[in-house]
Amino acid sequence: MSDAKEKKSLAILDADPWLKPFEGDLNMRMRRYQELKKALLGTENGDLSSFATGYLYYGFHRTQNGWVYREWAPAAEQLYLEGDFNGWNQRSHPLHSIGNGNWEIQLEGERALVHGSHVKTVVVNHGVTTEHIPLYIRKVEQDKSNNTFTGVIWAPDKPYQWQDEAFTPAQNVPPLIYEAHVGMATEEQRIGTYLEFAEEMLPRIKRDGYNTVQLMAVMEHPYYASFGYQVSNFFAASSWYGTPDDLKRLIDTAHGLGISVLLDIVHSHAAPNMAEGINGFDGTEYQFFHDGPRGWHKDWGTKIFNYGKHEVLHFLLSNVKFWLDEYHFDGFRFDGVTSMLYLDHGLGTAFDNYQKYFSMNTDVDAVAYLQLASELAHQVRPGAVLIAEDMSAMPGMCLPIEDGGVGFDYRLSMGVPDFWIKTIKLQKDEQWDIQKMWHELTTRRPLEKNIGYAESHDQALVGDKTIMFWLADKEMYFHMDRGSQSVIIDRAIALHKMIRLVTATLAGEGYLNFMGNEFGHPEWIDFPREGNGWSFAHARRLWSVGDADYLRYSDLGAFDRAMLELLAQQRILGSPYLRNLWEQQGAQLLSYEKNGVIFLFNWHPNHSYDGFFLPIGEKGRYQVILDTDEPRFGGAGRIAHDVLYESTEHEAQGTGFQIYIPARAALVLARLR
Repeated sequence: MSDAKEKKSLAILDADPWLKPFEGDLNMRMRRYQELKKALLGTENGDLSSFATGYLYYGFHRTQNGWVYREWAPAAEQLYLEGDFNGWNQRSHPLHSIGNGNWEIQLEGERALVHGSHVKTVVVNHGVTTEHIPLYIRKVEQDKSNNTFTGVIWAPDKPYQWQDEAFTPAQNVPPLIYEAHVGMATEEQRIGTYLEFAEEMLPRIKRDGYNTVQLMAVMEHPYYASFGYQVSNFFAASSWYGTPDDLKRLIDTAHGLGISVLLDIVHSHAAPNMAEGINGFDGTEYQFFHDGPRGWHKDWGTKIFNYGKHEVLHFLLSNVKFWLDEYHFDGFRFDGVTSMLYLDHGLGTAFDNYQKYFSMNTDVDAVAYLQLASELAHQVRPGAVLIAEDMSAMPGMCLPIEDGGVGFDYRLSMGVPDFWIKTIKLQKDEQWDIQKMWHELTTRRPLEKNIGYAESHDQALVGDKTIMFWLADKEMYFHMDRGSQSVIIDRAIALHKMIRLVTATLAGEGYLNFMGNEFGHPEWIDFPREGNGWSFAHARRLWSVGDADYLRYSDLGAFDRAMLELLAQQRILGSPYLRNLWEQQGAQLLSYEKNGVIFLFNWHPNHSYDGFFLPIGEKGRYQVILDTDEPRFGGAGRIAHDVLYESTEHEAQGTGFQIYIPARAALVLARLR
């Protein structure tokens, strides 16, 4: 590597001088990235998009005379194609080796295979015959009579006609993300569909003010209760919810509403299934994964990719491009990034000093893969959004590759939900640590952007509790109607709004909410499984509860809509300007200014402050434009919106104004021009 390139790669050191002792490690990472890129493309400046086209070569494709089917199975002695087209004859249609571990078969005649044909690949290795689903299959179907899965040829005579040519993801607009699971988006006790989501959920999401949908569990997974995190078929849109064209219709509809769509992509591990998945396809454990214990995630029970293997990189990078190209996704939330980055998968590690990021525990091949994936995604779809689920806070994750970073756009603020849960569980209201709150919500890696959130799907899963459940517990079942009186519910509703407002405005440059949590959904998530009698009772969302005027859930939903409108209109998330105005432990007061808008929180359970002097340091006239205590949000209406607050100079207190801030409430003031 030239000296110029070496110097350029260290721009990360200017952003974070604490990284200086690890300059050699950063150089090593950049060398590995450049070496892999050159090995894959023949040059450091090669075209990743042209390389990542495995789905256009492998799998099933029409030809002038019929069909061609290709696979990569380097350890196999022989491959055969079977299906309903040949009466499931395991030996009548052998594939031929064409070198470098690749196999091919030509099938003559347009009707040799047809749209909807069911197929499997027969693999012979050391005399052992096994059946598998083709690696690049676009659709998988389950035979419910015997709980087996089969590959399906997806090649409709009339390919889906996209209508989203005019859609362009909004540039420089912070993402307001609605995290959603298609199957559980219905209120009925069953699996919802792509088309139902498009028709019923997307208008709701648009109405509520979210500009981005993040879809979970779209990549095919045989076990529904895995929440989509044990992927078996990487190029197949999950058949649990409908057809590939149904998913395209969903995304097309979202784009028509001006909503971007992100895929929750799982490249951190794979389902161990051999009959349904890619594991052991060529008869070995090491085709895609590390051999032996390194290839096994003991806590997840899944297989770990070998990111240093060129063919694996080709498979995964082709998968990145496939979802952008074939389905018009607008970016990705990469799942399990921490597991990828470290050889011990970050299990039990407290990332409390920089040495933890640069020891022999780091998988430099995985880092290089993530750099290649981010470069590819932005190349294929300029403006694509990439979000890293990394609880370790790896330095440089969201800095440009040329600066020594990994190239992602955002990381999830994963410490924030943990902070809220621990605070609610372990401390009385009057003991909440205001200084720690400010620190947790505002601390970032230098120049790196975060997605803030108070809770995601993780906190809604059975065994854990959502914020609303921690606050209200069983009272939710008896006192959420407007006729009930409950101090527990009053507290829960007040704090739910305050927690979301302070999180949305401080914890990131974007914001995320898991579906239903915006109105304090009263049920946890528990997918049908043997332990619950295969029940769907908790694998759905009770929209009618959130919509019912006679229930107080609707107050929380109304506040969420108003909060998102505030974020968008006042450009809160996109502003780099943040100023701490007041932070007082004991009094439980917190105030700050963001993009010229003032936020004032009183977290105390019973102390209201009349005539509180808020120093803002400059002259101006202000008016309340939003507060959590408004009657339309289920509050008591203790804060006036028609009062003008004009800052004046005080010898002892500085420049500011006096204001009334009631207990357990927050208000927002805008400067009058």
